[in-house]
Amino acid sequence: MTSTNDDVVALARRLLACPSVTPATGEVFAALEAMLVPRGFTVDRFTVGEAPDGPVENLLAWRTTGAGPHFAFAGHLDVVPPGAGWTSDPFAPEIRGDLLYGRGAVDMKGSIAAFVAALDALPDDLPGTISLIITGDEEGPAVYGTLALMDRMQARDLRPDLCLVGEPTSSARLGDVVKIGRRGSVNMWIRVAGSQGHVAYPHLADNPIPKLVRILTAIEAEVLDEGTDWFQPSNIEITDLEVGNVAHNVIPGAATARISIRFNDQHSGAALIERIKGLAATEGGIVEAKISGESFLTAPGAFSDLVRDAIRDVTGVETELSTTGGTSDARFLSRICPVVEFGLNNATMHKLDEAVAVQDLHDLTRIYALVVARALG
Repeated sequence: MTSTNDDVVALARRLLACPSVTPATGEVFAALEAMLVPRGFTVDRFTVGEAPDGPVENLLAWRTTGAGPHFAFAGHLDVVPPGAGWTSDPFAPEIRGDLLYGRGAVDMKGSIAAFVAALDALPDDLPGTISLIITGDEEGPAVYGTLALMDRMQARDLRPDLCLVGEPTSSARLGDVVKIGRRGSVNMWIRVAGSQGHVAYPHLADNPIPKLVRILTAIEAEVLDEGTDWFQPSNIEITDLEVGNVAHNVIPGAATARISIRFNDQHSGAALIERIKGLAATEGGIVEAKISGESFLTAPGAFSDLVRDAIRDVTGVETELSTTGGTSDARFLSRICPVVEFGLNNATMHKLDEAVAVQDLHDLTRIYALVVARALG
């Protein structure tokens, strides 16, 4: 395949130099497209969605070199806002010492650059299809991002056999943690209506606060599970409690609370919603809910072994398989094929002075090249 003289650091700097606070659009996608076209990829950039969760720009790219498996790499070009207090301009990438600084260095423009650079190390006659599934909206609502890309892939009859997501999974050093699953996430809003009145005449009012407190006490007493072989126990957290009553002598007319549940593969979001609705109904509570994602697990096996072996061959690190942490777009992609997540060290993601070790970029490039070559070869 046609390659360029750019090494992974140069590619990363080109992406980091493009401001792309979520939702990313325009310049950063143009930069990635310019990297992929000379490497033989067909690139499909498209924008979908309406406000408030859109519009969102996405990029789907693929190349096929004969009959063989389809290996996909997924990631995102959007980044969280940099915030004030950086030592240098967050969108003017700068190498200081052994580190490359810039917003998105590890989450996750560095991983995307490493995958692009890895393409240059692959044999020209490696059979099969390689695709990149890149969204501009992973850090935001994620409504018109990877889900829209999956629809686009289906329309083009592109279905991966394996997918590697380049999220920054490493903890203490590159390669020490690979994600093979994630817990699901659901948020619920509980509202209890009452009847406003004077505190001196409680018989003429209906205080919703004690009812809400009893609901939350019942929810706090729930034990969802004890965990599984690969997942920690599911947990329910009360994340907000609001009455909005500024008067000391008024019984309020309503009280609300918000809870968040992170759940393992013993549950579904829908079943948990019904469970909480049942508890809330005993006190007249009404529940609204939003499922951010279901749990998934790619059982340890050939794919995770392939990634662990490549990490060991390049770095000598023995990898831990994990399902910890928050959600990622792997929760969507797991619907269509086995998914493993592996990328850079996550110590500085979303922080001031986000930075990646230059050596890690080179090592990740070599690891990705081995993974793809072995998956297709």
